[in-house]
Amino acid sequence: LMARTRFKRLTQKEKDEIWLRWKAGENLKAIGEALGRTPPAVHFVLSQNGGVKQLTPKRSSKHLSLKEREEISRGLAQSLSIREISRKLNRSPSTISREISRNGGQANYRACTADEGAWERAKRPQPCKLSLQPELTELVATKLMLFWSPEQIAGWLKSEYPDKENWQVSHETIYKSLYIQTRGVLKKELL
Repeated sequence: LMARTRFKRLTQKEKDEIWLRWKAGENLKAIGEALGRTPPAVHFVLSQNGGVKQLTPKRSSKHLSLKEREEISRGLAQSLSIREISRKLNRSPSTISREISRNGGQANYRACTADEGAWERAKRPQPCKLSLQPELTELVATKLMLFWSPEQIAGWLKSEYPDKENWQVSHETIYKSLYIQTRGVLKKELL
């Protein structure tokens, strides 16, 4: 039997080995013995995703890489123009401009922070804007009960609350909240 030792975190290499052996049909005990781990430790790794290995997220070549973001950061530090940076990276100036604006502006742009933010924003599914704001949900539901269309509500919110950017929702968001079962935020409110 294996002697009990203090828990040591599994390395990524060990986790990959667990998945390889699991896929090959080995049982928890055999995998644990091969890696010098307990069957519960192996089970923990496998159960985190329901016994299915998660794919490693891959970034499309259309998206900026960390290397390109570092180049943007260096360009800003050298006071290069957006057009000069975009030429160096063979990217559109508007792409570089949006990237900088989205991540703190020219004075505060940091490549690592921008890259982490990009990965975070790419996660799916995104939470519905209405599900995050109960007051807004209630207000939209009230207008719907008064037979306002989602287009009217979206326009009214924009004119009524110009300073509350998080209250600016499109009519598409309202329709999604009404008709997509998994997000049925407004459905509950209207029933």
